[in-house]
Amino acid sequence: MVVIRYLLAASVLVWALGFFWFAAALPQPADELSTDAVIVPTGGPGRIAQGLQVLEKGQARQMLVTGVDPEVTRDEFAAEFEVDEAQMDCCITLGSEAVDTRSNATETAEWVEANGITSLRLVTTDWHMRRAAGELDRELPSTVKVVRDAVPSQPSLASLFLEYHKLIASFVAGLFGY
Repeated sequence: MVVIRYLLAASVLVWALGFFWFAAALPQPADELSTDAVIVPTGGPGRIAQGLQVLEKGQARQMLVTGVDPEVTRDEFAAEFEVDEAQMDCCITLGSEAVDTRSNATETAEWVEANGITSLRLVTTDWHMRRAAGELDRELPSTVKVVRDAVPSQPSLASLFLEYHKLIASFVAGLFGY
């Protein structure tokens, strides 16, 4: 009985320390370096704007926005984010197959392979970065370099709590090959 209490207490302590680390050390924006492409999963404010800045600075030559609602047209996207037609035609792909973080990674891996991408910059919200990058790492070949470029945010405690548990679930699923 004592052993069970110690194991339970140790588990709670590990969980609490993990949550503290997760919340206190959120990923940061990346340095000014170049990659072949920038990948932006939809879902959080500032993500697409930061991805477009990467393109404008010449730090990537292509951008995939993954998880776009299938009803959003290229023209609507261009108007919403003030993207000119030439840039839409040459450089921006709207992926509409993904519905969650895992399928964002699958859609990204397929696009990366189809476009011969060897390095990419993942742009997502700071609290979402670890899970998004973990899912992407499981889908991409090890030869593709991934730069993590977090969009700073002011997440609520509830958002951090939920995302921490999603990260744990994603990690456990990865251990079992899911």
